[in-house]
Amino acid sequence: QVQLVESGGGLVQPGGSLRLSCVASRSTSTFILMAWYRQAPGQERESIADITHSGLTRYGDSVKGRFTISRDNAKNTLFLQMNNLKPEDTAVYYCQAVKLVETEMVSFWGQGTQVTVPS
Repeated sequence: QVQLVESGGGLVQPGGSLRLSCVASRSTSTFILMAWYRQAPGQERESIADITHSGLTRYGDSVKGRFTISRDNAKNTLFLQMNNLKPEDTAVYYCQAVKLVETEMVSFWGQGTQVTVPS
């Protein structure tokens, strides 16, 4: 089993920055993919950024150019640097780690961290 613990959320004014962290209970080098999702009240969970084992990154259109995903395998940590935050970024942010077990992709999730950007 894998535990993921997010931190770094909080209240920030529009235009501000936050850096989210997700610490894994085992080496992040074992995950073929790690990602950040978010879920706003009354909305479905959406993928906003992901990073492969080899370091390739992808971003959702809503965060492209403002958010940066990175991983530090030596520290078993996934990061999300969020700049120029907007009220529409308000959501609970979740970390996901995907591990290939034989032929099956298995996902693990953190408990989430709240980010609030007041309007």
